[in-house]
Amino acid sequence: MSARSVGVFARRDVIPLDSGIRTAKLNKLLMGFCMSSSVLFDPALHPFEAPFSLPPFAPIDLTKKAYASEPERPLFGLRQLDVEWDATCGTMWTHIRFEGRPCYNPEILADFRACYDGVEQMFKGRERDLRYFVHGSRFPGVFSLGGDLGRFARWIRSRDRQGLVQYGKACVRLVHRTFIGLNLPIVTIALVQGDALGGGFETVLSFNVVVAEKGVKFGFPENLFGLFPGMGAYSLLSRRIGAAKAESIILSGTTYTAEEMHDLGVVQILAEPGQGTEAVRRYIERHGRRHGGYQAIYRAAREVNPVFLDELDRIVEIWADAALQLSDKDLRLMERLAAAQDRLLGIPTLVAAE
Repeated sequence: MSARSVGVFARRDVIPLDSGIRTAKLNKLLMGFCMSSSVLFDPALHPFEAPFSLPPFAPIDLTKKAYASEPERPLFGLRQLDVEWDATCGTMWTHIRFEGRPCYNPEILADFRACYDGVEQMFKGRERDLRYFVHGSRFPGVFSLGGDLGRFARWIRSRDRQGLVQYGKACVRLVHRTFIGLNLPIVTIALVQGDALGGGFETVLSFNVVVAEKGVKFGFPENLFGLFPGMGAYSLLSRRIGAAKAESIILSGTTYTAEEMHDLGVVQILAEPGQGTEAVRRYIERHGRRHGGYQAIYRAAREVNPVFLDELDRIVEIWADAALQLSDKDLRLMERLAAAQDRLLGIPTLVAAE
């Protein structure tokens, strides 16, 4: 199995939200991927994980390590986020290092928040030194699979609306900070070298420039289990390509290649497989002299089509309410999907269907 095919939704199955054949199609899809990895899904092997609490929105002391047991790391001492500063071109490079399934767990959200706080503090009073902010993933074949489906299912089964809302609002605060460029005169660049699904796609949409390697997949699979992407998808995608097309993409459950996203204007730069980082470097070198004009254009675009945090928060509330209406059948599909992703990626999993 190639690194390009690790995403469970790496095919163009369109499954309407109200379709009676949705379960059969998903079962067929998951069985095909599980068989391709020589592992069949076994619910008995995947008990539910223990509860956890999302890290609070407390001020972060950047002089301390993110985890007491961890050795010192460069720039902010983060466990799941590598941060590198290239002063020669004024670029901050960040790469996520997922522990376990490549989705947004609470510790990753805390690392992102610490990173953004650190960048703002680092360049306070010398804002012009930082020109570009680049974000990618070190997980082979995956940018991000988005939200943690296993945790979502646990919250829904326990009727924990507060947990859903707290997680969602933690996500949209980071999406919004990216969208506004950390309140700095910078150009933000998403470096997509693997599949970006669900919340991973939402993250990509919050950046000014999207550089994607050919063949990687983008999509919103949430309607497979009767939900919708609630952490910025509609707000961000509709402002790029219009509400009608955004709705079609969100509701279809279809995955799109980088080439198709380029045709739609979502991806600005296509790179050959394995050449994404070099494509970003070329972009910075080519446009560095005009950085001031580019960042000003993106600021102007935010004035014309702003995305406000309270809008994102209200959509999270709608998403949480919709999640609590999912049927047991939908939840089992969600759990099976999370388990299938783990099996394909060779990750020991703790969450699956009951």
